Amino acid sequence: MNKNQKSLVKKTIQKTFLYLILSIASLIMIFPFIWMLLGAFKTHAEIIQNPPKFFPSHFSFVNFKKAFSMAPFGKYFLNSLIVMMVNTVLTAITSIFGAFVFSRLKFPGKEILFSILLSLMMIPFEMLIITNYTTIVKMNLYNTLPALILPFISSIFYTYILRNFFDTVPQSLYYSARIDGASNWKFLWRILVPMAKPSLFTIILLNALASWNSFMWPLYITSDSRSRTLPYGLQVFTTEAGSFPEYLMAASTVIVLPMIILFLFARKYIISGVVRGGLKG
Repeated sequence: MNKNQKSLVKKTIQKTFLYLILSIASLIMIFPFIWMLLGAFKTHAEIIQNPPKFFPSHFSFVNFKKAFSMAPFGKYFLNSLIVMMVNTVLTAITSIFGAFVFSRLKFPGKEILFSILLSLMMIPFEMLIITNYTTIVKMNLYNTLPALILPFISSIFYTYILRNFFDTVPQSLYYSARIDGASNWKFLWRILVPMAKPSLFTIILLNALASWNSFMWPLYITSDSRSRTLPYGLQVFTTEAGSFPEYLMAASTVIVLPMIILFLFARKYIISGVVRGGLKG
């Protein structure tokens, strides 16, 4: 066996080992979803059986029917959809404006201000809950849909992604457009925004996922079904008298499945948008 053949065999072994590790890691990450999906079709006896039973005896949609009769999930779904859509649109708009200001406009202290904003990303949302809660209550918005929207209509991270993408557009293009009579508004919406579609698509998808899956904030700021969202509705299956894991898994499957399908179809756009939007530096 010559040197080239040895090198080829070595690379093949390394690639096989890498794929094996990645396959095992993928199975570990996807297993909870598979377990939830199969659990949605199991009976209560099969759920609590020890040792656990992986596959149900037969596939039945009884759990789904029962689960959605225990809580007004139709109302929860509508609330989640409204909150997600409004949050997504407003966050995209504020991120576009913020990115343009820090990318193209010149004013004293711009870089210092942007650095301060980036440092705020280190503060977890949990530390701001009390402040946000107090503000919402003082605005008389407790237990309303606007209370679920207002704290999330802007994002420093999304502004950072768009700003870095806007910085990749040559400054000469901006000056040329200004010389031709284009205002900042026209340059933003006719040139920058169309060019930033991958990054914008990423922002929209990531924000939609975060809004759809939000649980902690709706838990604190809502008190009845008028404003509750889907993730909050899952707690109806856990009571002081016991839990209903088969119903919980059925409802969770219906809630999670749309976002998983959306992510699977859009994962290429998310990766492309994040990379092109600034994580390359």
